[in-house]
Amino acid sequence: MLDDIEILYIPALSTGLVRQRRFLSRILSRPVKVLPPGARCPANAAWIGWGRRRSGERARRLAFRDGTRMLLLEDGFLRSVGLGVRGAPAWSLIMDGQGVHYDATAPSDLEASIERGDFSEQERLAARHVIRVLREEGLSKYNDGLPPPPDAFEGKARRVLVVDQTAGDLSLVYGGVDQETFAAMLDAALEENPESEIWVKTHPDVLAGKRQGCLPRRDHPRLRRIADNWHPHDLLAHFDKVYVATSLMGFDALIRGREVHCFGMPFYAGWGLTVDRQTCSRRTHRATLEEVVAAAFVRHMRYLNPRNNQAGTFDDVARYLARERQRLRQWQEAGEKPFSGRVFAFGFQRWKRAMVRPFFGAGAQVHFVTTPKAAQRLGISARDRIAVWGMRDPAGLRELAREHTLSIVRVEDGFLRSVGLGSDFIPPWSLLFDPVGIYFDAAGSNIIEHCLLKAAPLPDDVVKRARNLREKIIEAGLSKYNFPKPPRAFTPPAEAAGKRIVLVPGQVESDAAVLLGGGEVRTNLELLRRVRALEPEAFIIYKPHPEILAGNRKGRGHVRQAQAWCDHIERDADLTQLLNEVDAVHVITSLAGFDALLRGREVHCHGMPFYAGWGLTIDHQPITRPRRPCTLDELVAAALIMAPVYADPCRGILLSPDDVVETFTKRLRAHDQVIYMNHARMARRIWHYLLSWLTGGRVGRCR
Repeated sequence: MLDDIEILYIPALSTGLVRQRRFLSRILSRPVKVLPPGARCPANAAWIGWGRRRSGERARRLAFRDGTRMLLLEDGFLRSVGLGVRGAPAWSLIMDGQGVHYDATAPSDLEASIERGDFSEQERLAARHVIRVLREEGLSKYNDGLPPPPDAFEGKARRVLVVDQTAGDLSLVYGGVDQETFAAMLDAALEENPESEIWVKTHPDVLAGKRQGCLPRRDHPRLRRIADNWHPHDLLAHFDKVYVATSLMGFDALIRGREVHCFGMPFYAGWGLTVDRQTCSRRTHRATLEEVVAAAFVRHMRYLNPRNNQAGTFDDVARYLARERQRLRQWQEAGEKPFSGRVFAFGFQRWKRAMVRPFFGAGAQVHFVTTPKAAQRLGISARDRIAVWGMRDPAGLRELAREHTLSIVRVEDGFLRSVGLGSDFIPPWSLLFDPVGIYFDAAGSNIIEHCLLKAAPLPDDVVKRARNLREKIIEAGLSKYNFPKPPRAFTPPAEAAGKRIVLVPGQVESDAAVLLGGGEVRTNLELLRRVRALEPEAFIIYKPHPEILAGNRKGRGHVRQAQAWCDHIERDADLTQLLNEVDAVHVITSLAGFDALLRGREVHCHGMPFYAGWGLTIDHQPITRPRRPCTLDELVAAALIMAPVYADPCRGILLSPDDVVETFTKRLRAHDQVIYMNHARMARRIWHYLLSWLTGGRVGRCR
């Protein structure tokens, strides 16, 4: 369809599309430009508009005037994680040069493709692959729905699902549906299934408070209503029949092999796949599900790759959405609901707020508050969620949580955080959302322990993925903080020749990781004294914490005193370079110990970090909770794959750890500019602070 179109034009009056022209250019792989009123479209180009909206009708009129073509666009059937009405970015579009897929009153390219059935073997093979992926991964148009709780559908009763839609939806207007149709559909479901429970599914936009539904309110002993945003595929597993007007959930039901009754004329009706209450004279072909999928997902859909924001494939989008679905399932396995609906976030610094919003997921409405009273003024209830940065609980928070029977989810930086320091206002690319505890609190459990203890051993595919990720991290020389400024190469001093070389990474002594996980060792000097006593003949290198050396945290005074217990103080060399040159590493709870494990170094723990107690470290502090022996790759899987959430804080999309490793590697190789001169760093801090303060945390610059 696009093969002989060199350029696409948006009428200047179609302001909504004008704002999206860069997105459209990427996903359609064509230049997209704006033409002023009165300008004409050349023969090798086409006007574009949005469905049956004003912009679509405008494109239709202009194409007729100029004797050129038009391209009408609509959201694809594999759109996004969250709802479009909440601003979730779209990853697919349906394009049509003749009509719109939901308009049964006029022909469309999608309809014509199904009617002809002229699909190549390659298209049919791709369609079979699409059906298999949609079934196995449970993917739909929107994918932020939650799995139903285990007790939601008890007993062996037969169930019929009736799907509501939003009032005024254009698929109803052009699909032959009015208000009476919904009443007739509900009556038919009750009359035709006298032995079944009838469940009503409310549209997600209605649950979000953005639209009104169509089904009448009716009391009946066999009628049940679903008041939660349960994912279509998880829901359909519990039903035998599905009644729809034109809802795309009928298509999800076909994918899952359910009996579908259509009271309108959606694009998948009229082909012999559904029980139809209306007819369309243009649809005479008895199509297979494979042919409908080939038309909808292969021939007429275009995809945007979430990893690089360029034109992509079905698999690019499916992998991304499946990963998000997996994250939702992991939350439920941990005994928690994922973030969906309102979230009250406490303890988040203003500069950080805009940057961390994407991590909560597309289904979350995040309210950053400072006190429980502020949350009460906003009407916090038992349906909401509470998130806290680290251990920054404001006074009265636990009482508020108990009052509304809410658990507290703690948030902290992940272990592949950024290129640059967080104290320099560099945004995080990974966060840990812990519904169990927090990884640095040795007194309680945490999400990493939960991931490791719930299955012994972890699945082979997860372990293999962790091994590949670890190899990529080692090859790229990555750690929690990564510095694009080329580090000075480290060569052990001459006096270290023939000696065992031991690295002691310093920590910020006021950090909760030291206070809550350090045990008897709470200071860097005490750690150095113990290491010297344990290894009197070793060559000991002390590396102060980078935030202390940068002047962003207090504690530089101890560095000079450290000379009494070490042989060398290293200020400049990159941590990963140091780890390649040493024999052992001694830590309190520093993440440098985890980095050393990744690289096969001997690690001594004088505190109780999350990676101690699994049989991988030499522990000088007793671990207070039982932990099982595990492999290094199992630990990597839990800490870097299963527990964290990764996101691009600038584009606002979720990523995989492999995506983040790839991005960090490219930035480091390109020496992406992050300024470390004192005056420039201070200017950056002041700018971020003022910007986030003035906007209430809604805006923050990203790197």
